[in-house]
Amino acid sequence: MSTAVDDDLWSAIGDPTRRRMLDLILADGGSTATTLSGRLPVTRQAVAKHLVVLSRVGLVQVTPAGRERRYQVDQTQLARAAAQLADVGSAWDGRLRRIKTIAEAIQRTHEPNSTDNQVKE
Repeated sequence: MSTAVDDDLWSAIGDPTRRRMLDLILADGGSTATTLSGRLPVTRQAVAKHLVVLSRVGLVQVTPAGRERRYQVDQTQLARAAAQLADVGSAWDGRLRRIKTIAEAIQRTHEPNSTDNQVKE
């Protein structure tokens, strides 16, 4: 399966604070910006900005909850991100296998022939 890589999605996931936020939201089954800011070394305003990015790429869904907004991870979009990561990993595994094959072939051509190194009597 070949999944097109979504650069905006990976840009959002690439930030360590946003990854930590996703972890916390997943662990808690949902969260608010206020709750997240109490558990992260950033301000509530910074948390809100990160949540906007995560929402824009579809990683979190927002539901009004009184005066606050409750955020939950969108499992479908998270699965899509995981599929993209698996595809990229598989592609790199193939590339690395080809590089290894080439390196081994080069190494074999530079190995001295065992009969050439024997002392002739």
